[in-house]
Parts: sequence; structure tokens; C-alpha cells
Amino acid sequence: LTPAEVDTPEFVLLTHGHADHIAHAEAFGDATLVATPEIVGYAEAELGFDDTVGMNLGGTVACGDAFVTIHRADHTNGLNTGYEHEVGMPAGFVISEDRPTLSGDDAGTTFYHAGDTGLMTEMRDVIGEYLEPDAAAVPAGDHFTMGPTQAAIAVDWLDVDHAFPMHYDTFPPVEIDTDHFVEEVAATGSDATVEVLDGDETFTLE
Repeated sequence: LTPAEVDTPEFVLLTHGHADHIAHAEAFGDATLVATPEIVGYAEAELGFDDTVGMNLGGTVACGDAFVTIHRADHTNGLNTGYEHEVGMPAGFVISEDRPTLSGDDAGTTFYHAGDTGLMTEMRDVIGEYLEPDAAAVPAGDHFTMGPTQAAIAVDWLDVDHAFPMHYDTFPPVEIDTDHFVEEVAATGSDATVEVLDGDETFTLE
């Protein structure tokens, strides 16, 4: 996809500073950018963003009609652009209809974007247990993130209804057979349906 093929968003959520994740961000400079404070600082200084929300791991903020909770990802972070400031930790986002609570009703339809990450027990012990996502996008391309097997374990730990593989088939080191990911998810005993989407395809969670 090119930026011209994406509807103009109200919010842009950046997980970390690697080039394949920030390359097109400035095309959406009129949106509100949500990220860790360090990435927000970079976006303000180098990408022209004026409307930003800097948040740190564990925090929840209202973004329009939704709530965004930020959690860590097990990955590296860096820019390779000559920017000489700290760029913080990589992250993932949990997006929910309502603010997550223990004492009230559940948070409505909830989606977890894991960011670039390896398998981590926080997926089971915090995100799956307390934030209870209905669906998750998990990297499955291997080499730079977890591969199909660890991604399948993540899907099982998260106990989601729908799983979306991501971060694969964009260049040779991360080429995978998505059928293998489907098989690995089934092998965990998970009831999740794996949704393999094309780049211009959408999916509605209900």
C-alpha cells in the first residue's frame, strides 16, 4: 500500500522507530500521532507532526471514541537517520471501545496490535488475562520477529477469536507459508480463526 491508498486517519499509532514502520508516517501529518514520548519527540522534530500524544508503557489514553493502551514489545529500536536522541522502547497497542477496568463491564470489542516482537509471557499474563482482546495482529515472519510457531503460541495465550499474521512476505528473510501458521495455531488447541488478509483488504470486528 502507498499512503495515497489509505483513508485519511484521525490517529497514527507508531510502535517503534525502524524504517519500515515510520517511512510513510509523515504523509499523515495532519493526524494525531500516538507513541512513546521519545518517538513523539522525533515525529515533532523530524516528521512535522504538531498534534501528538506521548504515552508510556502501561498507560491508557482516549483517542476519539476508542481507548488505546500501550504495552511493551520485545524488540530493538533505532532510527539510522542521524537523529541523535534516545528513541525509547518498542511497543504494541491494545485498542478498545471502552476503558479497560476490573470492576466494571468489559471494554467492548478489543484489538491487540503486538508490534514487532518476540513471544513474551506478558501476552498471557497481562494482555490476555486482563485486557482480553477479541482479535490480535501478531508478527509471524521470523528472522526479525517471532515466526509462525511462536506467533501461534502467542495467539493461544491471548485467547483471541481472530488472529491476523503480519510482518511477513515483504522481503526474502521474512517470507513464510501462511498455511503453516494456520496449522501451528490449530496445533496449540486454540479456537482462533486465522485471517490472512491482502494489503488492501479490510476486516470488521463485531
